[in-house]
Amino acid sequence: MSWWPKRGGQAGDGGASASGGDVDLRVELPAQRAPEPAETLVAAVDMARLGAALDRLEIRYLTDGDGSLLAMWERHAVLFTLEGPDDEILVIRARPHGTVPPDWADRAYRVVNEWNHSRRFCKAYVGDPTERGQLPIYAEMQVPLISGAHDALLVELIDCAAAVAVAFVDWIHDEGGLL
Repeated sequence: MSWWPKRGGQAGDGGASASGGDVDLRVELPAQRAPEPAETLVAAVDMARLGAALDRLEIRYLTDGDGSLLAMWERHAVLFTLEGPDDEILVIRARPHGTVPPDWADRAYRVVNEWNHSRRFCKAYVGDPTERGQLPIYAEMQVPLISGAHDALLVELIDCAAAVAVAFVDWIHDEGGLL
């Protein structure tokens, strides 16, 4: 006996028909469906697809010297790029325009840790000192996409990260009291 029992009347279980005879059922398989429209096909993520997703969200961006995409807002910038050995990791990194003086380092770490303990997306960190000795603050989301993604998922990830970046910058200026 199988661990998943068959229901009565299924082909091959020796069930009887309404007239009392054995049943010889042939199940017709449905015809294979045509593939969904191209936008739902899973494909490798590259910079051209990232740009198309940003265009779809009406997020204006520049391309930097490394080919990464940079979107600018009033109080912050967001970098959209691919990293990893095969450019398989989508990285979305937000940076407020303001920086923290080095004597505020302990406070900066406490504020960043508070964000990280209370939020799920975009983990924050204090960056290495700039040329002027100031500490930049970042919020970052990394998503491995070695299997690829369909366009709708890519747009959703970018939209989520952009929205959380705005929330992070607002929080860091207001409740976090850091900038």
